[in-house]
Amino acid sequence: MTTTRILVTGGAGFIGSHYVRTLLGPGGPGDVSVTVLDKLTYAGNPANLETVRGHAAFRFMKGDIRDSGLVTDLVAEHDQIVHFAAESHVDRSIRGAAEFVLTNVLGTQTLLDAALRRPEGSVRFLHVSTDEVYGSLTEGSWPETDPLRPNSPYAASKASSDLLALSYHRTFGLDVRVTRCSNNYGHHHFPEKVIPLFVTNLLDGRRVPLYGDGLNVRDWLHIDDHVQGLELVRTGGRAGEVYNIGGGTELSNKELTQLLLDLAGASWDSVEYVPDRLGHDLRYSVDCTKISTELGYRPRKDFTVGLAETFAWYRDNRAWWQPLKERAAL
Repeated sequence: MTTTRILVTGGAGFIGSHYVRTLLGPGGPGDVSVTVLDKLTYAGNPANLETVRGHAAFRFMKGDIRDSGLVTDLVAEHDQIVHFAAESHVDRSIRGAAEFVLTNVLGTQTLLDAALRRPEGSVRFLHVSTDEVYGSLTEGSWPETDPLRPNSPYAASKASSDLLALSYHRTFGLDVRVTRCSNNYGHHHFPEKVIPLFVTNLLDGRRVPLYGDGLNVRDWLHIDDHVQGLELVRTGGRAGEVYNIGGGTELSNKELTQLLLDLAGASWDSVEYVPDRLGHDLRYSVDCTKISTELGYRPRKDFTVGLAETFAWYRDNRAWWQPLKERAAL
């Protein structure tokens, strides 16, 4: 059996680590080896990879995707790249965009150039992106053919990296595949994002900060379903194509807050309305017809079940998240 050597960037983060744990865990493909490249910034956590650290097919490398020499050497040893590494928090991008441009755009370009230099020839490049590149909409859902209209510095940096990656397919024939996912949720999520922040605040008896009127709508995607979609695209997708991956559960932030209050046994007295985020997109919704028709994707995780499981994980794993919140002053 031939082993596919996969380089996973950002593999110590929330989604990347779950992808690695899934590949190397029970029910994984069995014909892969994985090297994680991660800079271990504030959101990268070595503890996320504890269950696979002793796996014979696993290797970890601390490093920056902007380090051309390191990246070139690593890409030369691998058949495929799954690229998660990115700065991803909208609020942080509003406070300062430079790191988002450097990591998300320059870092992606460094990886793409290394892929072109790979001495053994073509490497498959799966670029993991976000529905935020499409902007905001009031009705309907975005197909992959919709124009990109990003509204935050974060989203603009991801849109730039998407277009850059696709240009390397068009210009150089590189096997690039792009995925754009809706909002992810699940365990091991850094507690600055809305669900883990609200859950951990409620577990501590603290109030939760709800932006504006709470009517902004998001589609929620469990990390199990996201990984399912990524694997379908990695193994069966077409080069040069974009695939949306959604969860099929649209909720306003106010509706989501109510569900979390119910799980915590708390009331609306635990909610603090705060000034709305600058440029806050009203609604995201991706059309998943393409990945469903071509690759058979269907979200499997019921949202009510997934949210309850997520709440229980944070309740039972305080030792994982409490030090992170204390260091980040969340």
